[in-house]
Amino acid sequence: MFVLVVLIAILFAFYLFYKTKYFRSNRLVEKKWLAAKSNIALGLFVFLFGVNHLLFISDTALTYLVASLFIIYGAGFSWIGYKKYNHYLPFAIEEAKNFELQK
Repeated sequence: MFVLVVLIAILFAFYLFYKTKYFRSNRLVEKKWLAAKSNIALGLFVFLFGVNHLLFISDTALTYLVASLFIIYGAGFSWIGYKKYNHYLPFAIEEAKNFELQK
């Protein structure tokens, strides 16, 4: 249980970190790339939150329902974020190279 709580806290911190970098960035593709990274962190946060509730919180039908919805939603959100991350990564690298050449 302690490991899940630590991972949940770390993932929430990563979400806040990437979302802050997103708002501070001026480059368009980099913003989309950072948004994808924050989506992955948020999805894993929700996923692990659901797993934690499923395994260690009260055993009622409502808890199982909410936890399973969190797990499904978090897994889907992470998967979509991962696909966006892989899509925008080469464009972000190219944008960074062009930005360095313009300096």
